[in-house]
Amino acid sequence: MSLPVVDCPDRARARLAWVRAVTGEPTLELERASTDAGFRSYWRTVAGTGRADAASRIVMDSPPDKEDVRPWLHVRDLFEQGGLRVPRVLARDVDAGFLVLEDLGVDTYLQVIGPGNADALFDAAIDQLLLLQAMPCPADLPSYDEPMLARELRLFDEWYLGRHLGIALDCGELEELELVYRRLIDAALAQPQVFVHRDFMPRNLMPVFGDGEANGPAVLDFQDAVRGPIAYDVISLFKDAFLSWPDPKVDEWIAHYHARARDAGLPVPALERFRRDADLIGVQRHLKIIGIFARLWHRDGKPKYLADVARFVGYLDAVLPRYPELAPLVAILDRHVKPALAARPFKIPA
Repeated sequence: MSLPVVDCPDRARARLAWVRAVTGEPTLELERASTDAGFRSYWRTVAGTGRADAASRIVMDSPPDKEDVRPWLHVRDLFEQGGLRVPRVLARDVDAGFLVLEDLGVDTYLQVIGPGNADALFDAAIDQLLLLQAMPCPADLPSYDEPMLARELRLFDEWYLGRHLGIALDCGELEELELVYRRLIDAALAQPQVFVHRDFMPRNLMPVFGDGEANGPAVLDFQDAVRGPIAYDVISLFKDAFLSWPDPKVDEWIAHYHARARDAGLPVPALERFRRDADLIGVQRHLKIIGIFARLWHRDGKPKYLADVARFVGYLDAVLPRYPELAPLVAILDRHVKPALAARPFKIPA
């Protein structure tokens, strides 16, 4: 197991010296604002002596040997050109992996959304999603193609079943799981293909409205964007990694998105077909995330994500009975995953 990523003293000194230089504030300090599942970290500026009125900013630190900042900047610029609200870049050193961004606040959708405001907040999120999906995909945008879809699905059996649970599927189970993967990949490739964020969820939306620029919410964490299935970001929004909603409400929101997308001229199929597309790409995403959560623990020393695996098993339970062709996956979950979750529910190490 890898140890958690720590803030290297040399990197911290370089980051602070750089931001002091580009802001012209030699007494400015930094405090951690947030981290994410990758290697980037975020820091909020704190005014130094005599500068109590200075506006705070966010420093993104993306170590170039671990996570190149250029894809983030490239997609940010594309999104801004497409009318989306994205963080403004105030200063940059691309080679060093440092950016100064506007400070959009502390709370994301995840902190502020609830039953009383979810309809309005999700409708505003759909505003941004429709803009994103209407954008032409540039030639250099990666495709969510068969190899990528297959690699992501393999995370489930390699990292969660194999590494985390210590389960080696027998030949028959492997063949059945491969058949399920084949069906999910074929369904994904058959969908209309559009610009896809790949993590369009409440944690990556900031409730920024009425600031005189393109209206919010602001969209974050978009560097892994691809050309892919039109239902992918929809299911990411409503079946979140950290927040669950009643199935009837999700069905209502999917129908609302579908009506708005159809009216906007996006290539959505008929509603019932779109629901099927959303279900099947959701199964692919749920399996991928379960695998990623296991990898974050065993490879990167980040245990907290595994506590949400049960949420994704619940998502799968709600969908899989509708699709008899995915029955082998039901059997694997019933035989291996659910007994393990019941016997030893994951607790975050102290």
